[in-house]
Amino acid sequence: MFIRSRNFVAALLPGAALCLLITASGFALQQLEIWLFGRAWLESLVLAILLGSAVRTFWRPPQSFLPGIVFSAKTLLEVAVVLLGASVSAGAIAGEGAALIASIAAVVVVSLCVSYGIGRALKLPHSMALLIACGNSICGNTAIAAAAPAIGADGEQIASSIAFTAVLGVIAVLGLPLLMPLLRLSATQYGVFAGLTVYAVPQVLAATAPAGLISVQIGTLVKLVRVLMLGPVVLVLALTKKRQSGLSNQSNKKLSLSQLAPWFILGFLALMGLRSYGLIPVALDAPASTLATLLTTISMAALGLGVDARSVARAGSRVTFTVILSLLILGLLSFAVIRLLAIV
Repeated sequence: MFIRSRNFVAALLPGAALCLLITASGFALQQLEIWLFGRAWLESLVLAILLGSAVRTFWRPPQSFLPGIVFSAKTLLEVAVVLLGASVSAGAIAGEGAALIASIAAVVVVSLCVSYGIGRALKLPHSMALLIACGNSICGNTAIAAAAPAIGADGEQIASSIAFTAVLGVIAVLGLPLLMPLLRLSATQYGVFAGLTVYAVPQVLAATAPAGLISVQIGTLVKLVRVLMLGPVVLVLALTKKRQSGLSNQSNKKLSLSQLAPWFILGFLALMGLRSYGLIPVALDAPASTLATLLTTISMAALGLGVDARSVARAGSRVTFTVILSLLILGLLSFAVIRLLAIV
């Protein structure tokens, strides 16, 4: 057991050390900005992504670095999401009202239908159109991974869909904060907007960080409601596929609990519940938030190292147009929800 653990840690070291180096550089550049300009125009989270992408552009990490990079991009980011739950009370989202929760569910359903319709109108295969619709409307890679076995998607379709969530996820993290002043959004409004449009929970953390803690909390809570739609959607897809193909439970057997309810979502909800009942001291808010920010920044460096823009180019123009049009419509729906509910 000890030897296996030591080998596991040794395998992670090269990639994790590279991510830590990029993260330290991001924090250093942020401090340099503050020293030169009096404020940080680009947060360390954003700088970590940019630096990671730059490294990947000029140098492809060898195979020995990949375990540490993947661990930093996935596991550390999931731990950061869990830690965020320690500083969030269930009353925060309850205070926004049932109308917001119903609106989030409605946005997911409408976005799914519209995205699928766009894909089919552009003559994408049924499975590819569904993967893009699920990825855009619910939670990016997680939704794609969960929906793929339910609809019988092939490896090439899955790879193309995930490539877009990687590249456009980075673009969203970098570009979405620019919309806050353009659309005249408050911190709460921006949190709702980001939670409704950004692919993955961790990316919501990165996109809302420049707007402050309130935006991070609201954005994460809104996004979690979207993620909780994954189970019902995948179940419907699996049952529909089963009925159409006349097969037995083959599709359902491929669906695991971790796909329908990822562990970090359950962990977030558990800590949020403990906090709501006063079982987590308020004094732990700052340390938990600081650690979550550090882990998220490390993960953003790893995310940058994993972005390959060439995979998007290989996916083709029809896929590109489908994803972009779907995201634009999702953005319009999200902005409409903010205005209709008069969120301030």
